[in-house]
Amino acid sequence: MSEIEFLSFNQVNPENFMGIVNEDSLRTHLIDHPYFDASSLQAWMEDKVKTNDIKGCRIRAVYIGGALAGWCGIQPDDNGFELAIVISPKFWGFGISIFKTLMCWAKELGHKEVLFHLLESRPEYKALNRMSTKVHKTELAGRYFTTYHVSVGK
Repeated sequence: MSEIEFLSFNQVNPENFMGIVNEDSLRTHLIDHPYFDASSLQAWMEDKVKTNDIKGCRIRAVYIGGALAGWCGIQPDDNGFELAIVISPKFWGFGISIFKTLMCWAKELGHKEVLFHLLESRPEYKALNRMSTKVHKTELAGRYFTTYHVSVGK
């Protein structure tokens, strides 16, 4: 099993992110937005660094086996805090491990519950259904999501 590392965004060369955040097979599972260029990517990364500084948040680049795989984090949501896992499809088998790390972070940061929005293109997950206090459909930026309200363990 490859080692998963979590680095601050300010430790990552933006050029390394470009191929991942503009990957079409990944973008199908995200809210529609224009492709990134050097300028918009820099602004997006700076925004994530600022988000990381908000109490209750943690945003990290994800490296798997030494390769940049994407990013993850806990960030503000209109209804609290949400988990985000955005990794290149070739690393999707690592999603559960990343999710477990995020849940540990949520506990460290004092969250009682976090939200996890999965775009309508993703199947519902039985394990998420079991650990959630509430599951419902939501609309964000014109797309429909299954939103899981996940309890953070004691």
